[in-house]
Amino acid sequence: MSTVTPESPSAAANHAQLDRRERAVLDEAIAILRAGEQTWAGMPLADRAALLMRVHAGVAAASEEWATTAARIKRLPAHSPLVGEEWISGPYPVLTGLGVLAASLNALAAGKSPAGDVRLGSAPGGRVTVPVLPHNSYEALLMHGFHAEVWMEPGVTAERVRASAGLAAKRPERTNGIGLVLGAGNITSIAPLDAHYELVANNRVVLLKLNPVMRELEEVYRTAFAPMIDLGVLQIVQGGAAAGAYLTAHPDIAHIHITGSAITHDVIVYGPGEEGRARKAAGAPQLDKPITSELGGVAPVIVVPGQWSKKDLEYQAAHIATMRLHNGGYNCIAGQVVIISADWAQKNEFLAALRSAFDRAPARPAWYPGSDERLAGALASYPGAERLGEGGCRVLVETDAADAAALENTEYFSPVLGVVQLHGGGARFLEDAVAYANERLTGTLGANVLIDPRSRNPMGERFDALIADLRYGTVAVNAWTGVGFLTAAATWGAFPGHTLDDIQSGRGVVHNALLLEGTERTVVTGPFRPFPRSVMHGEFALFPTPPWFVTARSAALTGRRLAGFAAHPSWGGMPAVFAAAFRA
Repeated sequence: MSTVTPESPSAAANHAQLDRRERAVLDEAIAILRAGEQTWAGMPLADRAALLMRVHAGVAAASEEWATTAARIKRLPAHSPLVGEEWISGPYPVLTGLGVLAASLNALAAGKSPAGDVRLGSAPGGRVTVPVLPHNSYEALLMHGFHAEVWMEPGVTAERVRASAGLAAKRPERTNGIGLVLGAGNITSIAPLDAHYELVANNRVVLLKLNPVMRELEEVYRTAFAPMIDLGVLQIVQGGAAAGAYLTAHPDIAHIHITGSAITHDVIVYGPGEEGRARKAAGAPQLDKPITSELGGVAPVIVVPGQWSKKDLEYQAAHIATMRLHNGGYNCIAGQVVIISADWAQKNEFLAALRSAFDRAPARPAWYPGSDERLAGALASYPGAERLGEGGCRVLVETDAADAAALENTEYFSPVLGVVQLHGGGARFLEDAVAYANERLTGTLGANVLIDPRSRNPMGERFDALIADLRYGTVAVNAWTGVGFLTAAATWGAFPGHTLDDIQSGRGVVHNALLLEGTERTVVTGPFRPFPRSVMHGEFALFPTPPWFVTARSAALTGRRLAGFAAHPSWGGMPAVFAAAFRA
């Protein structure tokens, strides 16, 4: 999410607010990139891959300072297990992403398809699927029990998947100008991952403007990405709304990518205030260049009723609490609306477990700007909501679907969790829950489905068809969609088809390190239970309680070791990761 305010001043006013020195800094960065584009156009693919691996080494060297700085921004005590989030969602996915992107470029350099050695599959509707997790033998063991595949759009054939993989990198000499990346203010890997995707997949040199919340990370990024900066293909600048407006209107910027809110997106595209709203109503954008975006939304967690043990109830309650409270609740894919069956025999047990997990999760400061105001907004809409956690810092709303409009349409971006009840069980409940999520909830970025194997197996192909009906860019079954974010070769972005005047969760994808064309979504699956209960109940999954759970006691050590492993992958480095993870 971006911290650019919804009522940003007009572009002209913003230009006036920038002094000569500030404009000179921005203009100098653009001048460097104009020259750097020529360098990039003349760089062979194998050299580009080597550049990515030099950056990989730079990220590895800077990872300690990266995670420490991020924890300081988020006001986490140095000894807190929650610091693990800053390793796992910071340097770790950047390291894995760089490695897979470099491999894709090397494949293209050798005249091969990045998807050439991948065994393709199929999904409902005649879709072709591309497995992306595990992507190698290391991931097969490290993430044992988790799988992910990219579903291509209907009509995309297996032949087209292999032939088109590579995107703009297939013609490296045809560069596409300067891309402006307006960085996110919540997760520290987002801005770098977006910048790398622009550079490799779209063949654009990149001007990265940091979100003001992340200003302290500038020097870390400069150290980590020095090879790209020195080459003139990446420049990093600071600034608030005034700098953003100046850059989005700059004639030398060919393309814009934003991670933020739909409100901020509309201010960029149509302008602020009443004039901007009038432009939007008239379908007359003021922006004269293309824009892609990742804009969050209201993510559902569909809980399919079944016969769960007490440990199942507690584990999945902690799972949902993590979906909401990871990073303090300041995630674009934070689970916000839990959909359960009013007819579930264990409904009250589940709600008690969820209330306890939400209440007892580790305390943390409300570090993201505007959090308290958004929390107050939820309480104003639902005066009967429960305040849980230390000092009542979290809000749990239980309401009927008829009174859920605020929950359905407001991305609270704070520790607010809602529960909505529908009727029915089995496939009928799942069908109604899918329809509710598709039709009532704002945004299409990510959806989560929790279902025990004994309930899923009788549904057979019907279950897969219902997953296909979910119109979300990432769908996670017995996992959190955050696993899709962390998977380098997975796509990340909204479900395709949104328009500028109804942007929902945005347009376009990022990550996608196999450089696939014509993607529709990523589907992630995980074990219903952690090891060893998974194996005891017939699931062959050796993964313990995930280290990204907010209750994981060894998360900091596991995160550090995961990032270290991604920096220097080897079989010899794997036992240390497992030793930490199984202490969680």
